[in-house]
Amino acid sequence: MNNMKNLGISLLISILSLLILTFFLTIFSYFNVMGGSFVKVLKIIIPILSLFLGGLYLGKVAIKKGWLEGVKLGSTMILLLILFNYLALRYSFKIDYILYIAILMVSSILGSMLGINFKKEKESN
Repeated sequence: MNNMKNLGISLLISILSLLILTFFLTIFSYFNVMGGSFVKVLKIIIPILSLFLGGLYLGKVAIKKGWLEGVKLGSTMILLLILFNYLALRYSFKIDYILYIAILMVSSILGSMLGINFKKEKESN
């Protein structure tokens, strides 16, 4: 039960950071603070960063196997994103989307692996 709670909290961290960073991106784009090409790059980086932050939290609270916790978080978030894209936005299937999904999964795994390593450094001191 504790694992599901931690996964839920890390999902909440990922979704909230995704929404907050997207809100700021929208505000800056609306007032022409950033150029169009920079906004396109940030639209790709923001979900990667949000899954990394969620994985970092999940790794810090995990006992062992941080990579597996990252796979759980990444799979759950990717499933939600795919459902949202295909059901709500009617997004068509493209091959570059598979690469993007793989990058999101790697980001989640790296975040949780780093999180579990930071926890071990802190406990040993």
